[in-house]
Amino acid sequence: MSAVRLSDLLRRDVPSDPEITGITADSRKVASGHLFVALPGTAADGRAFIPQALAQGAAAVLAPQDTPDGVAPLLVRSGDVRRAYALAARGFYGAQPATCVAVTGTNGKTSVAAFCRQIWAALGRKSASMGTLGVVAQSGKTTEALTPPGLTSPDAADAARLLATLAEGGVTHLALEASSHGIDQRRLDGVTLKAAAFTNLTQDHLDYHGTMEAYREAKLRLFETLLPRGRTAVLNADSDAYSEFAAASIMSGLGVMGVGERGRDLSLIERRAVPEGQRLILDVRGQRHEVLLPLAGAFQASNALVAAGLCIASGEDAGRTLAALEHITGAAGRLQRIAGPGRGEAYVDYAHTPDGLETVLKALRPHATGRLIVVFGAGGDRDRGKRPIMGEIAGRLADIAIVTDDNPRSEDAEAIRAEVRTGCPFALEIGDRRSAIREAIGMMKDGDVVVVAGKGHEQGQIVGGVTHPFDDATEVAEALRLHA
Repeated sequence: MSAVRLSDLLRRDVPSDPEITGITADSRKVASGHLFVALPGTAADGRAFIPQALAQGAAAVLAPQDTPDGVAPLLVRSGDVRRAYALAARGFYGAQPATCVAVTGTNGKTSVAAFCRQIWAALGRKSASMGTLGVVAQSGKTTEALTPPGLTSPDAADAARLLATLAEGGVTHLALEASSHGIDQRRLDGVTLKAAAFTNLTQDHLDYHGTMEAYREAKLRLFETLLPRGRTAVLNADSDAYSEFAAASIMSGLGVMGVGERGRDLSLIERRAVPEGQRLILDVRGQRHEVLLPLAGAFQASNALVAAGLCIASGEDAGRTLAALEHITGAAGRLQRIAGPGRGEAYVDYAHTPDGLETVLKALRPHATGRLIVVFGAGGDRDRGKRPIMGEIAGRLADIAIVTDDNPRSEDAEAIRAEVRTGCPFALEIGDRRSAIREAIGMMKDGDVVVVAGKGHEQGQIVGGVTHPFDDATEVAEALRLHA
């Protein structure tokens, strides 16, 4: 990237106004001429790393308003340093795809973003998605993973750089996952959005937000602050939180597109399971459409409609958009069917919240002419309140529940399993995840359905401070081979 004047990045007068050659909040990445942004954090305060950044050649420091004088030769303060960082990163990297949309919600973000990317590609656009599965670009049926899976919402400078790279590579349409963390930490404040969507709101991330009210407020900010007035909010009308998100959107000068069974704009009239997936009868503002969606589960129909709504809201023809739904495939680790010997069916899913687990089990129940078997756990160093709730859901909705480990992190794995089992005291307990998967597959008979929930696409199991290679899909496939 070429150098940019500091005053142009920050859109304010600054003394000496040096040329900036890079921007980062990571002191380890600072090089000569960079703007170092000292972000406050829960684990560490970025201001502690100002001396290191200066020693490595930082030309200026952007820091919170209460930063004392004298910490840097050129110090610029901001009342909202995270937002200032995002806007400065946008100014430095410049380009981004002409059409960007974002989706937030407890569950469904990854699927919605992937579906948008596929719809646009089917309509002849060069498209991409950014989120939990990394950055994936698509042209026609050809996809390219540009980054590995990682954070749902990247750091503001990383996001700006990636958007510029996509735009320079010819990508015109981009769907972003907007996590509550990412919205709250202003990581997407530099993205110009054409439309935004909301899927649902259930308990998650209370270890970070503290309360459901704070969690809700973080997601509402996407519509109240980030989506420009006059644009469209695509909202799942079947969510209990729909009314609140619709009211906030209207008060912010946005149009509202309600989708789902209770949606007025993109309404699901009928849904019927068929061997190929499910057949949907839709009403789009008075026009009837029939779509064969090649995915199982009511929640995938909901995600598909939210994605279609986003594409329509960003300028695509409704009829062509809905026709494109007949060619989409599910995101990795999202109700992903693992091929086996033919007795029963096995799936891997990312469901790691009470609502996510309940949704997946209800979606798979119609496919089980025999028993529904679930392998699941709960992550360590995360919201403890959801553990017994997930146990209760598994015990109530599955015929056989096996409690196992799911990224115990720094916590005692046995203690986590015990908390989960307070909700399902009669569940089997097999701590070793590989053994639990093999036990479930080993007991599978004709007509049974096994789902391994919690990790989805993840490629590692975090125990203590070590990430051990582990992939649920690979383990399920190996278990199926062993028990063929």
